[in-house]
Amino acid sequence: MKITTVGIDLAKNVFQVHGIDEHGKAVLKKQLRRDQMAAFFVNLSPCLIGMEACGSAHHWGRKLQSMGHTVRLMAPQFVKPYVKTNKNDAADAEAICEAVGRPNMRFVPVKNVEQQAVLALHRARQGFVRARTAQANQIRGLLGEFGLIVPQGIGHIAKRVPELIEDGANELPGAFRLLIQRLLDHLKELDRQVEELEDKIHAWHRSSDLSRKLAMVPGIGPITASALVASIGDAKNFDGGRQVAAWLGLVPRQHSSGGKSNLLGMSKRGDTYLRTLLIHGARSVIYRVSQRADACSWISSVVNRRNKNVAAVALANKNARIVWALLAHDRQFDASYVRSTAVA
Repeated sequence: MKITTVGIDLAKNVFQVHGIDEHGKAVLKKQLRRDQMAAFFVNLSPCLIGMEACGSAHHWGRKLQSMGHTVRLMAPQFVKPYVKTNKNDAADAEAICEAVGRPNMRFVPVKNVEQQAVLALHRARQGFVRARTAQANQIRGLLGEFGLIVPQGIGHIAKRVPELIEDGANELPGAFRLLIQRLLDHLKELDRQVEELEDKIHAWHRSSDLSRKLAMVPGIGPITASALVASIGDAKNFDGGRQVAAWLGLVPRQHSSGGKSNLLGMSKRGDTYLRTLLIHGARSVIYRVSQRADACSWISSVVNRRNKNVAAVALANKNARIVWALLAHDRQFDASYVRSTAVA
């Protein structure tokens, strides 16, 4: 009995394993605890192992690869069609084992420790930014109940709220003034946390040649560049720049049939965080171009023909393809670069 393919349904403490031989016959159906995983697979002959790209998947992928196994991670939505009956751990492990052997399956590259560490900084910063926005909205909402309106924009909170607290003419209760001061202090602490994490991300960006290379592209700064480098990893895992743009959800959805092509809105698939960064960067480029009367570029012509939101997505799509070209071919960004065409 030689196991050639294994599917693992990952969990926190109990893992379900399903293995088949070269003829596709199930020869292994086993449940393992977390402390039994390493001992079991280190004694198993090298084989193909499939897992869903979920929590701890990259950790186990690196660990199993170090034991000589070939590890493939798959998006959960691609595994679901292979579940035959009701959902349970055994059925999920069997479906993963079936899906990993499909010749046209799409796989997720296993991230290394450094990539995960940088992305952890981004996720933590994103959480603090959301908490900061929520805290600012709470302060604005509470003051609005007393007829005190603070203009939109988080910068107005730090400028206007201290004046409102000190103003004795607004008849605010003393306990409420103390509450707003406490919330304002919390907002400042969140802002400090965001700045500290941004400093760490900028430090990593300065130490990475690839990240500094991507930051030369208009619309891509240190935050976006570092997130792209950490998320994409080896750009050669993608067939081309268009696949990267589709991976980020920057292409239209399709609903075509009968030879008639019907393109819908943006697909919004993939990493929402990366897509948001690229689109916001594109908006800043569009704003700068609109301030120049002599601007004559590709994006200005798109803005003149289409809506600015459409132009922002188009530029984000273009930047995603440029990023792939720079990483896959080890090139430096050249704003005047023109693709050469073959002469027949």
